[in-house]
Amino acid sequence: MQHDEFLRRYGSAMGAPRRRQLLGELLTPARLALDPAQYRRLPRDIEGKGQPVMLIPGLGAGPGSMAMIRRYLRKRQFRTWDWAQGRNGGDVQSVLPHVAERLETLVKELDRPFALVGWSLGGFIAREVARDRPDLVSRVVTIGSPVLGGAKYTSLAGPYKRRGAQLDDIEATILNRYDVPLKRPVRAIYSEDDGIVSWQATIDRFSTDVKHIRVPGPHVGLGFSKRVLRHLPALLVGD
Repeated sequence: MQHDEFLRRYGSAMGAPRRRQLLGELLTPARLALDPAQYRRLPRDIEGKGQPVMLIPGLGAGPGSMAMIRRYLRKRQFRTWDWAQGRNGGDVQSVLPHVAERLETLVKELDRPFALVGWSLGGFIAREVARDRPDLVSRVVTIGSPVLGGAKYTSLAGPYKRRGAQLDDIEATILNRYDVPLKRPVRAIYSEDDGIVSWQATIDRFSTDVKHIRVPGPHVGLGFSKRVLRHLPALLVGD
């Protein structure tokens, strides 16, 4: 599908999430605190057998935001590394080569490629690293990640516009990236309850080996959601 045809067909269906969905985002910390026992019921039947995984946080977040994912994957015998870039400041073009460089060093040490798990913008970064350096990556799992439009189809569209960002130009640049196909499997977890990223913008209609997994819940809770965590081991070993 050509890029201009894609925008004609799907562009009108995408947009920033509705304001009412933001309420769910604001209530997420309280909901998580009310049910701490939910994590005791996570699956225990799949083991990673030492599979290396790099965790990439979302916009404005650092490695600590991936703590629940890290803890669960380590219990399931995956080996995890953070991306070593600190807080995700959102400058994708600048950070991509640094992530690839870190991956290259780790892959040489372990003599095996890494799976990448990215939350929100971290998932977009994971995909683009895999696109540029498929030799370093075994597979990618994204969680609530916008794969189209950049900030255009998120709740940050307004602030970006006010700062002078040309959202249409960013969208075109991202679409052009699809001219180089992804050569590694991508498993994309998304939620139609997402109040930060329009769920329609998380759907990849261009790549061949991509599966979409729908879960309930707001964006800021996806990295702590048992419904997300229960999928991760199977997605990382080859589901």
